[in-house]
Amino acid sequence: MAVILHIETATQVCSVALSAGGELTQIRESREKNSHSATITVFIEEVMKRAGIPFSALDAISVSMGPGSYTGLRIGVSTAKGICYGLDRPLIAVGTLHAMAAGMISRNPGTPALPVLLCPMIDARRMEVYTALYSPDLNLFREIRAEIINESSFAGELDQHQVWFFGDGAEKCRPLLGNHPNARFAEDFHPSAAFMISLAEEKFKRSEFENVVYFEPYYLKDFIPGIAKVKGLRF
Repeated sequence: MAVILHIETATQVCSVALSAGGELTQIRESREKNSHSATITVFIEEVMKRAGIPFSALDAISVSMGPGSYTGLRIGVSTAKGICYGLDRPLIAVGTLHAMAAGMISRNPGTPALPVLLCPMIDARRMEVYTALYSPDLNLFREIRAEIINESSFAGELDQHQVWFFGDGAEKCRPLLGNHPNARFAEDFHPSAAFMISLAEEKFKRSEFENVVYFEPYYLKDFIPGIAKVKGLRF
């Protein structure tokens, strides 16, 4: 039974979850903007303490790999790498949009009665979002991209499918796409480390691990990296 620590800092949400055998055991998260560097290690220590297990009991660490916030991604990945180095444990990378789609499915279980596409959206800037399209079985229907939203966005998909838009980038799309009869907008959806659990568990079973030395977040857009300042953990 794999015990995995999950870290989500790619978005405005700072979330840490602990799972055992693919089931959520502990979670700690905050939606306070720009709080990641101050809270991430506190949250990690809290979920481990609440679970009553030592860091040495972890089998792997999973991290939300992006796309998303440059700073948030660097904080999450550097923290995850530090734990992997300290414990000599494998690193699992989970796509942020993929995890969001998995979270949407978990909130709405069951097979849709009509063609449906899932469209997770992460706010980038102005009218730009990071997005992709997934089928209800979580297969990638349209590639991940940075897209500037206008009235014709997703026109082809909306003509043939009911499309569910969700995430913090979806609200900026509502005025432009909300009048289409096939457009649906999920209310009160926030990314969470809990949504990473099933995806990370499957990767663990397949031994699909990252090279801790060379792994980099999926920034999607060009970026000149800096140094993320995160306080260390006590193992």
